[in-house]
Amino acid sequence: MISQKARYAFKALFALSRLPAGDSLQIKEIAGREAIPQSFLEQILLDLKRGNLVISRRGKIGGYVMAKSPAEIACGQVLRLIDGPVAPLPCLSRTAYRRCIDCRDEASCALRHMFAEVYEATIAVLDRTTLQSVLDRSNLAGTPGSGPGSGPGSGPGSGPASLIGDESPTRADSRSAPPT
Repeated sequence: MISQKARYAFKALFALSRLPAGDSLQIKEIAGREAIPQSFLEQILLDLKRGNLVISRRGKIGGYVMAKSPAEIACGQVLRLIDGPVAPLPCLSRTAYRRCIDCRDEASCALRHMFAEVYEATIAVLDRTTLQSVLDRSNLAGTPGSGPGSGPGSGPGSGPASLIGDESPTRADSRSAPPT
């Protein structure tokens, strides 16, 4: 589960990404639009600035602006910046590897093998999904006539998972299906 801080970071980035290129928003505008506590948002925007995802401007037209195009920012990059390693086990982390304390042999560890498959699938989705692709899908889902039962925003693959690029059933789904 991602942290509340990461949820707010994504919301702030989406708010800035919806603006015309080069336009900025002040912290209080982002906080109001996205229902984020302003003091918490200040900390988050500093982290995003340190990660070179946003730029702050001073002056009359000051505020925050995207440092890169939303098409150049992968969701995995944002999640790692805000929450740290994404791996479910320390022995799987690419950025903060640690051998598990209770593990005798990583090569034969069933738990590690099971979570490695889950982790690789998760990372693949997060790293290929950009902020722009999420916005494009959410804008499509929000167009008139795209409610339940109508158009491309309905049916399988139209739920929240499809907003981050996973539109196919998982292996676990196909394994648990009754034999036909």
